[in-house]
This record gives sequence, C-alpha cells and structure tokens, in this order.
Amino acid sequence: MKTPAPAPHPDRPRSARRPGSGSRVPLWLRILIPTALILVWFVMFGAGGASFGRISDVSTNDQVQQLPASADATRVQALQTEFRGDDVLPGVLIYERAGGLTESDQAAITAQVAELATLDGVVTESVSPAIFSEDGEAAEAILTLDTQVKPADTVELIRATIADNPIAGVTTYVTGPAGLIADLTGAFAGIDGILLLTALGAVLVILIIVYRSPLLPLIVLFTSLSALCASVLVVVALAAADVLILTGQTQGILFILVIGAATDYSLLYVARFREALRDNARKWDATLVALRGSFEPILAAGGTVIVGLLCLLFSDLNSNKALGPVAAIGIGFALLSALTLLPALMLWAGRAAFWPVRPKLGSAHPGLEGDNAKGVWPWLARLISRRARLIWIACTVLLAVASIGAFSFKADGVSQSEFVLGTSEARDGQAVVGAHFPGGSGTPAVVVGPESELQAMTDVLLANDGVDSVTVLSEDSVSGSLPVTADGVQAFGPPGTPAGDPTVIDGDVMLQATLTDVGDSAAAEETVRELRVDLDSVTGTVLVGGTTAIAVDTTDTAIHDRNLIIPIILGVILVILMLLLRSILAPVLLVATVVLSFAAALGVSSWVFDGVLGFPGADPVVPLYGFVFLVALGIDYNIFLMTRVREESIRFGTRTGILRGLVATGGVITSAGLVLAATFAALGVLPILFLAQLAFIVAFGVLLDTFLVRSLLVPALAHDIGPKIWWPSKLATAEPREP
Repeated sequence: MKTPAPAPHPDRPRSARRPGSGSRVPLWLRILIPTALILVWFVMFGAGGASFGRISDVSTNDQVQQLPASADATRVQALQTEFRGDDVLPGVLIYERAGGLTESDQAAITAQVAELATLDGVVTESVSPAIFSEDGEAAEAILTLDTQVKPADTVELIRATIADNPIAGVTTYVTGPAGLIADLTGAFAGIDGILLLTALGAVLVILIIVYRSPLLPLIVLFTSLSALCASVLVVVALAAADVLILTGQTQGILFILVIGAATDYSLLYVARFREALRDNARKWDATLVALRGSFEPILAAGGTVIVGLLCLLFSDLNSNKALGPVAAIGIGFALLSALTLLPALMLWAGRAAFWPVRPKLGSAHPGLEGDNAKGVWPWLARLISRRARLIWIACTVLLAVASIGAFSFKADGVSQSEFVLGTSEARDGQAVVGAHFPGGSGTPAVVVGPESELQAMTDVLLANDGVDSVTVLSEDSVSGSLPVTADGVQAFGPPGTPAGDPTVIDGDVMLQATLTDVGDSAAAEETVRELRVDLDSVTGTVLVGGTTAIAVDTTDTAIHDRNLIIPIILGVILVILMLLLRSILAPVLLVATVVLSFAAALGVSSWVFDGVLGFPGADPVVPLYGFVFLVALGIDYNIFLMTRVREESIRFGTRTGILRGLVATGGVITSAGLVLAATFAALGVLPILFLAQLAFIVAFGVLLDTFLVRSLLVPALAHDIGPKIWWPSKLATAEPREP
C-alpha cells in the first residue's frame, strides 16, 4: 500500500511539496547508479591510500626549488652544478668544548671527520679538514653532501655515526643548510600520522555532537577521507612526473583543506537531505530534492575556492604556484565526493542514517514554523528584525578595532633556522659557529662573474664589513678553492706553493665570500643586498647566490606575490558572486565583510604572536595564505547563506527571506565553521612556525567569520538595507510570490 502524500506545509519550498511517489526512474537504475558510484569511490579510496606511502619520495623542502627560474639565486645554483660537476649541498660540522679542546680531542676530531667523509651521501673529495678556532674551544669542518641522495637521510646517518662514537666532553652539532633541511624534514615527519589523526579525530567529535547519531558521522567522514585519498593519488602522480612541486607545507595544507572542505559541503547536503525526507516518502525522491537544493551552492562555493586557489598561478614563487593546483585538485575531489559519493551513501542509508532521531514524513521543519519558533536561530532572527542597524554597526566597530593590530603584523621574513619550533640541532649549531668562527662559515655568498673582473669583484667584496674572506673555486687546490686578497689569488699550502689557476666556465669564475654574520640572519641578508648593489659597478654580468641569497630572493618574491595575488583573488571572487546572486550591491558588501573579517583575524594574530607567543616574525606568505583560505572559504559561508536567502526572498520578500535563510542555514554554517576551524587548528601539532601561524590565523578567522560575520553582521546589514540589497536585479523591486 502506498504511503499517502503529506499535506503541503506553507513553509516548505514548492519542490518539496511533491511527494514524488511516482518516480519515472526504473528500480534497477536507482540501484545501479548509487552502487556504481560507491564502488568507484572505494577503488579510489584504496588506490589513494596506497599512495600515502609515496608522498615522502616526491616531496621536497629545498628552498631553491621554490624560487622562480629568473631569480639570481636560482641561476647561481644552476651554475654551481656546472662549476663543481655535481649538485651538492653544504653541511657544517662543529665541535665545542668549554675551556678548550685538548690534543687528544683534536686528534679524535680529525679522525672522525675522515671517517664521516667515507659515508654514503657525502662527497669525499670535497670534505674540508678540521679547522680549529683561534680561541681553541671549537673545530669546524665542511661536509659537502650529494643531493642525489636525500640530504636529510645523509645528515641522520652522520648524526647517528657521531652518536655511536662520541668524543668525551666534546659537544658536536651538524648544522649549515644540510642540517637545517634535515631538522625541517624531521619536523614534517608527523604529517602523515599525527596531523591526519588529529584532524580526523576533531572532525569526528564535532560530527557526533552535531548529529547525535552513530552512523551519520562515519558516512560524512568516509566521504571526506575518500576525497583526500583521491587527491593524494593524483597529486603524487603529478609530482612524480615533475608536473608540480610538492613540499611538506603544501602536503599539510592539502590534508587539512580537503578534510575541512569535504566535510563542510557534506554538512550542507545532509541538511538538505534531512529537510527533503520530511516532505518525501521515498529516499530516491528525497535525494533528487536534496541535490537540487544543494548542487548550486556547493558547486558555487567549491568553484569559488578553486578559482581563488588557481589565482596563485600568477605567483613567481614556485611554492606558491604549486600550492594553487595542488589545493585546487583537493577541493575538486571534495566537491565531487560531496555531490556523488555522499548522496549515494545517504540514499543507501535513508532515514536510518539519522538514528536515533529520524526525520519523519510530514513533520515540521524546526525553526521555520512561525514567529514563536524556539531555538537559538529563531531567537537571533527575531533580535535582528528588531535591532538590525545597531547590530551591524556594533559588529563593524568591533572588527575595525581588532583590525588595528594588522598594521603591526611583521611578515618580512624569518631566518631558516627559526622555521622549526622547539629544539633544533642545526639552529643550536649555528649559534656555536657564530661564537667561534665567522658566522657565515660553510654558507658563503656565491658570486659568479667574468674572469677578467676577478680582482675587481674581490675588492668590492672585501670592502664590505659583512665579508670576512674570499676564495675562488679552483681545481688546482686540494681544498677545491684558493684564497683571494687585495693582492690577488694566493697559494693554499706550505710557503712556496704555486697559487694555481681559478676554474673558468664560459669566461666566468666563481667566488665564495664568507660572511661575518650567520648565513640566515637579517644582518647577512642585508650584506647580500649591499653586495648586489655594489657589484653593479663591475663590468659584465655578476650574480650573487648562495644560501643567504636564496632567503633574500624568496622573501622578495613572496612579498611581490602577496601584493599581486590578493587584489586578483578579490576581483575574481567579486565577479563570481555577482553572477551567482545576480546582483552588484550584495556581492560588494559580502566581499567587504570578508576582508574586514580577515583584517580583524590578522590584527588579533599579530597581538598573539608578538605579545603572547613571542614569535620572531612571519614569512611573507603567511598573510597571503591566510587571505586565500579565509576569503575563499569565508565566501563559501556567504554563498551557503545568501543562496538560501535569495531562494526564500523570492517567496517571502527580502527581509523575511533573510531571517528565514539565517534560521535554515545557521546550524549548518556554524557546524561547518567549527569543523574547518578544528581541522586548520590541527596544523598546530606540527612544530613548524609557518604552519602554527597559519593554523591560528585561519582557525580564529573562521570562528570569527562564523559566529560574528555570518550570524550577525551580514544578516543585520542585509535586513537593514532591505530589497535594495539585490540591486540592480529585478528582485530588488519584485513582490514576493505566494507561499
């Protein structure tokens, strides 16, 4: 016997009044379509899960690979390979004993350096002998590592060898660029386990609280995990084919972004499906109604994020350029899973998914049954209807005050040794080097210029107080280089040893300038900037590269990208909103609220980072990434809200439609905001300065956007303006349709 159609409820959308008891889709097709979708996603889930083990093989944390090809540091890095014949990375080995090294210490250090030179991954012929400091308390050796072997693995082997054969009373550090990369790689080691488990655990807890159901949270979580696995499968394949660069930070952002976005889109669909089950007897009909109601906002929200992320392709910094497509691929699969896998799983589960509180056919929609509806959102809607202007003005003032701190947000770069939070052997070793040797030992500025200008370049270098000494690359020297002074190229060895000739490639020579300051310090970076200006006086093309120059070029390029990309993203999102809402005024105001929310989040973050956590500063990409995620994802919530408001406004009028839209989406948007904030906050479990700062900015910004901007500011502002909010569309003057 067929279930009788429920009586139409005046508060239900017209599409929901049709019980749909006579679906024209054959039963076999209604079974085949969801089954096929679930099987396809199960295959991608398995294949993507297997790809997790390959991520570390295709990811890199080498800063030079993130620079544009046109950067001086990148060009010098390529030239170094030509001069040396291989691609190498310097590491600095530093020994220290307070009170002075003994003769036996010196002999043991010399023997240990010789032993370390034979390890796999170390370029034996390029290892320098131990050099003892003038104060007699420290010794230093330069270990050149072959980058064909993962530097982090080689450094760990060196550290393990030293730990197995310690020199009593002598403290040993492996530092320099190789040591810093090893520590950074180690900090990212928990990205596949701790980060993912933390994010998934947080999401699961929130979903259980939101749905109060044992099955539904698992369905949503499986949808999100499937999207992540499919994303990893594609990204790893593209990285292995050298189509894109995958770094540790990009990998972490991908994990968090996919889990958060897929869950957010799933929340919207589940809310629509629950509404549809109240009005439709059959699960298939409820699925079609839910898809019709959620397809446009989910597609628009995800599409906006994808377009915003792809704007990063305009970046010069390769790491920024790579994040765009990687994250866009993740959002694409989040969209796809929420619109295919989730509906199929919900169709399979039906009302049982919501057990023990199943939506009953013909039951009223909570919060939409009248002026006396109970609950937080109906109460908030009534408050906005009475005090709209006061509410949006108060919210604006509050956000403006919080935004003041944004002007003091320090994002002009930090030294590479500060990237890792907590303990870092390389960072500690850098301090020891600076205490006993020129700070730039092992990380020289590398200068490439015409052979005919060798002496002129040397004179410019030595004239700078930030340069301690200069050498020129030479195959005639046992050490691989020859000292250069104001008197020309000098011999290296006992008195009477001939000076030898510099190595010349295409008419150029390569000089190495040891800096007095630690290579990744602000003082060293200033020295490199000065040298580049001063060397312009030399005839011919002179390039300055090396570790410090890489940091300088990375910072400058990141600042350029930040100033270019932010306006582009704003313009693109504004156009998308105008097309979606068929309005000009509403999108302009929505974008303005998101920008104000971002500024407030940045302002509060500045006070927290400086006054509470004592961070040394921030990388220039931190505000850029924070803007991309907060604005793009904040617009998602605008889309969720305003598409429903527009739908309700057509039937009930703008002011009533705003209040009804707030009630209908308030719970969904709040849950989505909590999920996204929790997933981004999970980035804070990794001891990486960049990710810790991004985690706080985005998590706090999302909560601010969810609870203040989307719940109070936007509805109150729109309600105060009234129908004109839709200008210049016809809705600005149209009469509401009959409910």
